[in-house]
Amino acid sequence: MKSAILALEDGSYFVGYSFGAHGETSGEVVFNTSMTGYQEILTDPSYKGQIVVMTYTQIGNYGINQEDVESEKVQANGFVIKELLPIYSNWRAKKGLEEYLRENKVVGIWGIDTRALVKRIRERGALRGVISTEEKDPAKLVEKARKVPDISKLDLVEQVATKELYYWKEGDWDLKRGYITKENEGPLIMVVDYGIKRNILRRLTQEGAKVVVVPPYHVEKRIEELKPDALFLSNGPGDPQRVVEGIRLVRRYMEKLPIMGICLGHQIIGLALGGKTYKLKFGHHGGNHPVKDLRDGHIEITAQNHNFALDPGTLKEVEITHINLLDETLEGFRHRSLPIYCVQYHPEASPGPHDSKNIFKDFVNLAMGYARSRS
Repeated sequence: MKSAILALEDGSYFVGYSFGAHGETSGEVVFNTSMTGYQEILTDPSYKGQIVVMTYTQIGNYGINQEDVESEKVQANGFVIKELLPIYSNWRAKKGLEEYLRENKVVGIWGIDTRALVKRIRERGALRGVISTEEKDPAKLVEKARKVPDISKLDLVEQVATKELYYWKEGDWDLKRGYITKENEGPLIMVVDYGIKRNILRRLTQEGAKVVVVPPYHVEKRIEELKPDALFLSNGPGDPQRVVEGIRLVRRYMEKLPIMGICLGHQIIGLALGGKTYKLKFGHHGGNHPVKDLRDGHIEITAQNHNFALDPGTLKEVEITHINLLDETLEGFRHRSLPIYCVQYHPEASPGPHDSKNIFKDFVNLAMGYARSRS
C-alpha cells in the first residue's frame, strides 16, 4: 500500500494510506457527519474547493452506482476516511470507491484517526490542508497548506455552473424503473445554476414544474426570452458575497416574479434584501441537523452543506421561519409582502432525510398561481 500524508496549516499532520489517484491536492478541510451517501457528497458541487472528511468510520461498503450522483463528476478536491472497505455489496453497484476516485483523478487518504482530525477542526475551525502521496516531508506540506488560497477569495461558482441552457425532465427514482421522465407543461421555473444538485431539479420536476436551467450570467436576457413563472436560485460553493450578479438579479426581479433559494441561493436572496453574511467556524455538513419551523413548532431533521450563514439581525421586511437547534443559526425566512422565501438547509436531501421535501410542492404551487394570474 502506498502511503499518504494529510498536512494542515496549523502544523499538524496525519500519515495514512493512499486511495484513489496518486499525486497531491489541496483545499479547505471540512467534515461531514452523514453515515451514508458518500457518492452524493463527493459529487455535490458545493464541495468544490474543499477536502471532505467523513466522520463515519467505514466507507465504501456499498460501492458506486450510476444513479446516485449530484453532478457529472466528483467535485470535492480530496477525500479523507478512517477505514476503506475494498469489498462492496449492493445490487446497483458497478465499481468500488477507490476505482471511482481514481477515474475522477481525486486524491484520497485512509487509515488516519479521523476523530482526532474532526476534534481539531471543531476547536480551531476549518483549516486549509494538503494531501500528498509524493512529498514525504510533513514540514514542507504544512508550508504548502499555509499557501492554499482562502476559499472566500476563489470564484468557485464559475468552475461548477453550467455553461449552456438546458431543460430537465427527470423526476424521482422508482424501484423498478429508475428515474422517471416527466413531460410537464408548466409552470415554467427557471433555475439559476450556481452549482445545482440534480436532486433539486428532480424534486421540482416531480412536483409538476417545467424546469429550465441557465448559467448564472446574463440571466436577465434569458428571463426576457423565456418569460418564466418563477425563479429558483441554487446551492453552490464559496462566499455568497462574490456572486454579485445573483444579488443584482434578485433586486431586479423581486417585485416581478416568485423567487426561492436553497443554501447559496438563500444567502444571495438575503444579501439582496440588505442582509449580511458571515463565515461559520467549521460549517454545517451532514444529514442530521435538527431545524425548527417557527410557524408551527415542528422539528425537521435536515441535510446541510454550507460554510456561510446570514445574520438574521441584519434582515428587514422578512419573517424568520426556521432556525438550527444546534447553534440557533438562521435556516429559513420569507418576505412579508413579496412571494420570496428560502432555506439554508437542503430539503431535496440526497443524501439525507426527506422531512422537508414538501417545500418544493409549495413553490411549484406558488409558481402555478402566478402563471394563472397573468394568463
